[in-house]
Amino acid sequence: MADASPPAAAPGRLKRRLRALLAWLHLWLGLVVGTLFALVSLAGSVLVFHTELLLATQPRLAAFSPSASGEVMARLLADGAPRGLTALDLPREGLPVWQAYFADGSRAYHAPTDGGLLLVRSHDSDWLMWLHHWHVELLGGAVGKEVLGVAGWIAFGLLLSGLYLWWPKAGKALSQLRWHAGPPARRWLSWHRSSGVLMLPLLGLATLTGLGMVYSAGFRTVLVAALGANPPPVATAATGAAARMDWSNALATAQAALPGGRIARVAPPAPGAAMLAFRGQAAGEWHPVGRSVVAVSFDGRETLLRYDATADRPGARLSNAIYPLHVAAVGGLPMKLAQVVAGLLPSFLLVTGFLFWRRRRTRR
Repeated sequence: MADASPPAAAPGRLKRRLRALLAWLHLWLGLVVGTLFALVSLAGSVLVFHTELLLATQPRLAAFSPSASGEVMARLLADGAPRGLTALDLPREGLPVWQAYFADGSRAYHAPTDGGLLLVRSHDSDWLMWLHHWHVELLGGAVGKEVLGVAGWIAFGLLLSGLYLWWPKAGKALSQLRWHAGPPARRWLSWHRSSGVLMLPLLGLATLTGLGMVYSAGFRTVLVAALGANPPPVATAATGAAARMDWSNALATAQAALPGGRIARVAPPAPGAAMLAFRGQAAGEWHPVGRSVVAVSFDGRETLLRYDATADRPGARLSNAIYPLHVAAVGGLPMKLAQVVAGLLPSFLLVTGFLFWRRRRTRR
């Protein structure tokens, strides 16, 4: 007579099979996709100190006081626009020179005093720019960015599956977090699991904010739909035509529109534009460039638009926080060091996972 398993055993058997399948997927996706994710994360650990490393390797950039002249700004905008200038960052504490961004991905650095050219960097000539290109696009432009996004979602799934595979029975959490010295298979598994669980909040934040940058429009749509955002601000029309452009007055008027904050970036005005638009960092804003916007008339007599990003609704503010959280622009040195650890952790998980797999395989 055939031996039949009790009906209650069927759900348990199915659960074990699903768990085994999840463990198999976690292993192989971790070894394959985890390798790419580890290399991207290592670059991110270096880029946390991008500006500091730039100044260390190019000390002449630090030999100035951060001051912004309207006349110098006007000249840099006029000279750069025909060559594809997309934005110009004003001198600031930490990087006291003008930083110009171009459509081909290159950057130029100019003295704050007279606009003299100090340095030109590109992905091909500068190792930090190359690392940045790898970290955000896998050196592959839009296609590389999409591949990175898919890898990011898989990596986030690996974090969640690892948490599920680790999840202990009631009262066993502390024993599941122990780091064992041996035997080798148990050592590598305990190191892999314990470090992954303990550092999950940090690594999860880095992964999610990275995905939020790859899919910025989608993340913003979801956050705004859930938590709200103010209507887009609309600039008022200037009351009169400016006799001439007064760049110094325009810059001063824009700065006055953000009390306690700073004007951080300006773009070349479009042909036929009736105003000059600035991006700024309002007081208390995390974003290093800021998401606040000020627009003034060319003569600087009128403020035509003032948008303080810190006064927006939670959905917009949370969306604006994604980038500064990812690059550790908030929290000072402790946050930067924490983000470095988060960038190193995928390599540690990859190595310990591989050593566990290899040790277990040799024992069979």
